Amino acid sequence: MPAFSAYDGTELAYGTVGDGPPLVCLPGGPMQDCDYLGDLGGLSAHRRLIMMDPRGTGGSAIPADPGSYRCDRLVDDVEALRERLGLDRMDLLAHSAGTNLALLFAQRHPERVGRLALITPSVHAVGVEVTGEARRATALLRRDEPWFPEAFTALEAIVAGNGNADAFRAIAPFWYGRWDGVARAHRDAGDKHRNHEAAARFADGAFAPDATRAALARLDSPVLVLAGETDLNSPPPAMAEVAALFPDAELVVRPGAGHFPWLDDPEGFVATTEAFLAGSGR
Repeated sequence: MPAFSAYDGTELAYGTVGDGPPLVCLPGGPMQDCDYLGDLGGLSAHRRLIMMDPRGTGGSAIPADPGSYRCDRLVDDVEALRERLGLDRMDLLAHSAGTNLALLFAQRHPERVGRLALITPSVHAVGVEVTGEARRATALLRRDEPWFPEAFTALEAIVAGNGNADAFRAIAPFWYGRWDGVARAHRDAGDKHRNHEAAARFADGAFAPDATRAALARLDSPVLVLAGETDLNSPPPAMAEVAALFPDAELVVRPGAGHFPWLDDPEGFVATTEAFLAGSGR
């Protein structure tokens, strides 16, 4: 993978997949490398996906200052990548926790953002609340599946503040539209690609939701908020609140999809995302 030096000398690695106009992709986790994104369900057939491993993950070096894992400080890494690529404005796609970084980048560098695709976004940077009731209601859509009773019991413990590592592992089926071999392999591989020390520092004092919301209300870039119908991490009602923060945003809820919609419904995910990036119908 090619690499370049960030503002503090940390070597950051990035790879490219596919052909077409460039699309910079920011992974979630938080602080997970880009491996789990794959080719985003085949989006690489339409776009050149540019995927930078966050500092301390994948091919990117561990920084000298662990405080630089904070989300607001990672904005400078995204800007350094833009400069490396020689892009005046760039289209951005971010997933889950990575959407916090994309939003802070848009807040600080709005003139550098072309189109912004937020895939099953996290809500921390903008202070939207995801209630326990919203999570329960979303979970109940899966009540007829064989794994549901154990997973729902674990979810109830987590919502009540009594969740442990076993409980969080037990709710894994809720993250996927189909709890099959592909989903299990994806879940098992993900933990190996995450920097847990970095994840613990990611949100530490990084967010000022009121200021971020005010800045996003002035953002003139088109925004896609793509939600999964059964995603209890980013349930559709909360995603509607996120979309409402922007002057030019479209909310799309993919039926039957969970937190990784490019795995659950690759054709639908690619069609929706590419139509947005191409400006079709907008």
